[in-house]
Amino acid sequence: MLNRRAVMTGAAALASTAVFETLPAHATLPLSGAASAPVYRIKVGDIEVTAVGDGYLDIPLDLFPSAKADEADALYAKSFLPKGPIRTWINTYVVNSGGRLILIDSGTAKLMGPTMGDLPKNLAAAGIDPKAVDTVILTHMHPDHVGGMANADGTAAFPNAEVIVRDAEYAFWTDDGIASRAPQDAQPFFTMAKGAVKPYLSKTRRFDKDGEVAKGVTAISAPGHTPGHTMYRIDSGGASLLIWGDIVHCAALQFAKPDWAISFDSDQAQAIASRKRAFDMAANERLLVAGMHLPFPGIGHVLRDGSAYGYVPTAWNPVL
Repeated sequence: MLNRRAVMTGAAALASTAVFETLPAHATLPLSGAASAPVYRIKVGDIEVTAVGDGYLDIPLDLFPSAKADEADALYAKSFLPKGPIRTWINTYVVNSGGRLILIDSGTAKLMGPTMGDLPKNLAAAGIDPKAVDTVILTHMHPDHVGGMANADGTAAFPNAEVIVRDAEYAFWTDDGIASRAPQDAQPFFTMAKGAVKPYLSKTRRFDKDGEVAKGVTAISAPGHTPGHTMYRIDSGGASLLIWGDIVHCAALQFAKPDWAISFDSDQAQAIASRKRAFDMAANERLLVAGMHLPFPGIGHVLRDGSAYGYVPTAWNPVL
C-alpha cells in the first residue's frame, strides 16, 4: 500500500534521475602520464627517515642460479606479478636527526641505464638540498649504491658530506690488484666504485667493527653480497628501523626462498647466511626494515611463514 513517504521518495528519485540525465557532459582532465615523485617519510622515534627512489631495473630470473622456473612462476602468481623479468627497485634513505642529515646509499647516477639515476630530482621533490647532506653512509660499493656520489664532471654530488664505509668494503673496491684479477665483466664495477669515492678521499671515515657510526646509527656486519656489506640500525625513542642494503633483491622470490642467491653475490653461501640472520633478527624483534631493492618505499616487516618468511609492506601514515 502506498503512503505519502513512499510517493515523495519515489518522486524525488525520479526528479534526480531526470536532472542527471539532462546535465551537459564536461570534459575530463587529461591523463597526467606520470606518477608522483617517489618520496615517503616516516618517524623512527625522534628521527625522520625519508625514502627517496632512484629508479628501477628489470632483471632476468637466470641471475638467481638456484631458482627453478616453475617455482618462480608460482611465486610470481602468488604476488600478482606477471612472468618475465623481475623488477628490482633502487631506494635510498635520508636520516634526519635534527642535528645531522645522513644519506644512506646514493643510487646510480646515469651509470646503469635510463630507468635509474633519478635521485637528484627526487631529492629536490623531497625538499632536500644535496649541499645540506653532511654524511653519506654506504651499505656497500656496487655502482647502484655509490654511483650518485659523483657528478658527471667528477666533483662531489654532496660537497659538504663526510663518507662513512666499512674498511673491508672500501679496501676491496679500491685495490688495483684485486681489480686486475677480477673477471673482465666485473672490472667496470671497480672503476665506477673508485670514481664515486674519489671526490671524498680527504673526507672518508672507515670503520672495521660493528657499533655506532653516527648518533643513533649502528653498523651491523652482513657480508656475502660483498666482502664488507653492512646493515644499519636506526634507534631513537624506543623505535627502530633496520636498513639492510641488499639482503633482498626480489621480494616475491627471496622471502619464500631465502636460499636463492643472486649472481652478484661475491660469496653466495655467506650471503644466504646473512639473509637468514637478518630475517630472523627482523622477525624475532618485530623490527621495521628498509631495503634498497624492495618495492618502493621498501619499508615493512618480516614474518615467519613455516620454514620460510614473508614480507608485509608498511601502511601509509598521514601523521609523522
